[in-house]
Amino acid sequence: MSDHSDERREYAAGVLRRADLPGDPLHLFGAWLDEALRVESTDATAMALATASAQGEPSVRIVLLKEHGPDGFVWYTDYGSQKGLELEENPRASLAFYWREFSRQVRISGSVTRIDADESHAYFASRPEESRFSAAASDQSQPIIDRSMLEARVAELRARHPSGDVPMPDGWGGYRLIAQRIEFWQGREGRLHDRFRYERTASGWDVQRLQP
Repeated sequence: MSDHSDERREYAAGVLRRADLPGDPLHLFGAWLDEALRVESTDATAMALATASAQGEPSVRIVLLKEHGPDGFVWYTDYGSQKGLELEENPRASLAFYWREFSRQVRISGSVTRIDADESHAYFASRPEESRFSAAASDQSQPIIDRSMLEARVAELRARHPSGDVPMPDGWGGYRLIAQRIEFWQGREGRLHDRFRYERTASGWDVQRLQP
């Protein structure tokens, strides 16, 4: 067994004080994401998406955040993928963002719904051409013998749609997570980190400091 117990670093990138927290956690999330986007040219919107089957078997993967705001956090995928099938059985999920340069992470959990089909079509049309053909050719998460079969499907679709206007697959679209809890973690020296959890209530958001 490999020993990684000595792999560590100090977290000394900032401070998160109770007095500095806004009433709405989405404002703080937006500010943190904007900072990450200014520093990291790629992957600042990458997030771990955790789902679970009806039997409670968890699975997690990295996807890209495409929208966020009062209506929730949006990403796109194949509805027939593993995450799509699990969300059909158990429409709750958790998200996690990690921005190493700032020693920050955000955890978000709540209920998930599909977004409106018109929104999905608009986003699909905005994607790069290669991404649209890949989505149309792939039955995400399903087994396939080899890569050449995928490449052949793409070639067939390109022959049928030489102008590049491949239609969005029927089983493809967006999901929106409505946050019930949002936790902000700011790394501090000596592992005495700052953690604050927002919990949605009938009147707004309740905030608690958590021990690290």
